[in-house]
Amino acid sequence: MKKIITLVCVSALGGLLTLGGYKLFIEENNEQLAVEQSSDFPIYIPTSNSNTINSTSVIAPNFVEAAEKSIDAVVHVKNTSIVNSPMSMQDLFYGRSSQRAQVGTGSGVIISPTGYIVTNNHVISDANEISITLNNNKSYMAELIGADESTDIALLKIETEEDLPFMAFGDSDNAKIGEWVLAVGNPFNLNSTVTAGIISAKSRDLTGQNNQSFIQTDAAVNPGNSGGALVSTNGDLIGINTAISSRTGSYIGYSFAVPSNIARKIVNDIMEYGNVQNGILGVVGGALNSKTADELGTDITEGFYVSEVQEDTGAEKAGIQSGDIIRKIDGLEINKFSDLTGYLKTKSPDDVVNVTLLRDGDEEILPVTLLKPSTYVVETIGFVKNASKKELNKFNAEYGVKISKFDKNYKPYWNKNGVEEGSILTRINGKKLYSIDDAQNALKTRNLNEPLQIEVINKEGEKVVYNFR
Repeated sequence: MKKIITLVCVSALGGLLTLGGYKLFIEENNEQLAVEQSSDFPIYIPTSNSNTINSTSVIAPNFVEAAEKSIDAVVHVKNTSIVNSPMSMQDLFYGRSSQRAQVGTGSGVIISPTGYIVTNNHVISDANEISITLNNNKSYMAELIGADESTDIALLKIETEEDLPFMAFGDSDNAKIGEWVLAVGNPFNLNSTVTAGIISAKSRDLTGQNNQSFIQTDAAVNPGNSGGALVSTNGDLIGINTAISSRTGSYIGYSFAVPSNIARKIVNDIMEYGNVQNGILGVVGGALNSKTADELGTDITEGFYVSEVQEDTGAEKAGIQSGDIIRKIDGLEINKFSDLTGYLKTKSPDDVVNVTLLRDGDEEILPVTLLKPSTYVVETIGFVKNASKKELNKFNAEYGVKISKFDKNYKPYWNKNGVEEGSILTRINGKKLYSIDDAQNALKTRNLNEPLQIEVINKEGEKVVYNFR
């Protein structure tokens, strides 16, 4: 019994000694180690208080409402034209030409309940017959009201007994890069197709000639989508789908749309005047970048550099000078040439725009009244402009427009026939010319199967007629 008690006491004493040693040596060292490790971290770590899941759900786009607003207003456009078929041996033997019907398809957007439809000019060009199929499968024959080749916009009209679903034009200037959009159309004859993407860029020029200003998106657009709608998430029409960037002919990543502000202006002009009324600023120049800035001795790399101000234009009358740098128009930043041309395409003659420019380092704002173009390009000749009474009297002419600058390819031909720059162009295909508007209308309405007939007064004062095929 005494041995058992002794053994228990020894065991208890050993446990106490072990516990005391742990407390004194091991646990104390662990606490020291923890303090040393914590000194390696920063005092605080910046964090976001936003809830990732909730944030994503808030900005996630919902396209259902926009699709419902647009899908019934987008139509299928069928263009039937008559073209010459390849000649057979029988055709050659009998001296005849064989013709056949060629059908092209595209899309269009109803913009009024009375049946006005906007589409691309290339969708209906050279059409002998245009038919429209609505989303409810009803078909109608369409009338071509007018078209503008430079912007690739055309206006059609169908007659119906009931009001049609239509889309309202949105403000394309307010569209932002990164904003979600829908492309609605009929690719590959698949009616009522909706695709989604974002706006990738604005004021995009595909030609390099600074005469285009497209909205670029990554919404899938394929052959047949041309003339269809580019739609914002609230269902507004912000563009007319027009082109794709592709080496294969099908969509590979980017598509391009005519901004709604340009399309709306073209449509309004066609409905009111029968043609497009362009207002020009009257400046010549180019966009700035690092290279041109170095050449011009300026440190500004964004904006439009004015190298020349044209005579009798709003820019000259407002006091714009060579060497000025245009930075804004009506508050819209001008970073490249297509920003300038794109905005001006939404304006008409006699509109006043506020031009913000830099001159010798100082910023000025000048109001400029846009005027009608004073020159027009006539094929086979070059630039023509309205002639003054003095210039007409010089050639004893009652009407006509002045040849201001020859096309370099045709200049030797005209000079050889006694026609010089300054001579008077009096008729195109028999139509008298009193202004460059008459020249424009004569060329647009001429029958392409007929030769181009030009009547001019040469330096001898003689009226001479030339035919070009």
